[in-house]
Amino acid sequence: MKQGDFTQLAKDYIHRPGYSEPVLRCLAAHVGAFRPGTRIAEVGAGTGKLTELLIDLGLRGVAVEPNDAMRAEGQRLLGERRAFEWRAGSGEETGLPPASADWLLMASSFHWTDHTRSLPEFHRVLKPGGSLTVLWNPRDLDRSPLQRRIDDMAKEIVKDLKRVSSGGSKYTDGLEEKLVSTGHFEEVLFVEAAHDVEMSRERYMGAWRSVNDIQAQAGPEGFSAFLAAIEELLGEAETVKVPYRTRAWTVRAVAR
Repeated sequence: MKQGDFTQLAKDYIHRPGYSEPVLRCLAAHVGAFRPGTRIAEVGAGTGKLTELLIDLGLRGVAVEPNDAMRAEGQRLLGERRAFEWRAGSGEETGLPPASADWLLMASSFHWTDHTRSLPEFHRVLKPGGSLTVLWNPRDLDRSPLQRRIDDMAKEIVKDLKRVSSGGSKYTDGLEEKLVSTGHFEEVLFVEAAHDVEMSRERYMGAWRSVNDIQAQAGPEGFSAFLAAIEELLGEAETVKVPYRTRAWTVRAVAR
């Protein structure tokens, strides 16, 4: 499996957790997203984990996703909910018209972009004074010995494991400076909240099967060993309570 290619993982993305609703409501109010006629652009939408929550908030817009399999799965899962139109596109080339969105979001995907290209592209797509939010929902390792042990097991199986991003400090340290580095955005706002997700054992293992970076670096045999080790660690447990933190950074587009 190639790192960054989610084609084989699309079916397992349904098992992944969503994001904190209080964080999204707070940010939606901050950027004025509840005003009539507000248009949302979600870029790197995957299979629609964030899209579904935005629809639940009564918002409308477009979901942009570069991977055909992920986009098709999102369209299948949310096909009856027409508030968001699905399109092919990437962070660097969204394919969206200029000044067509009031609020642009990237959930657990900004780290895959070349920010020197994606930030100017987002500025082009946003209306004057529009807002950009990038957010992640990492597991809260400080609140769970189980999650810390699983992270340690991943490092035992992949000796030189390099996580691309789980929203943790290794990536997000310096993110505020990065978001304003091209001169297209200003006024960084950071919002964070803890939330827990109660998962069935099947869903929990499915969420791990959707993890790209460990799978790509471990290889088929190593990743199978990792999943088996998690199964053994869970013992007879039928459910798993997983603590998460939604972490979101929002910036405002500077005047053109």
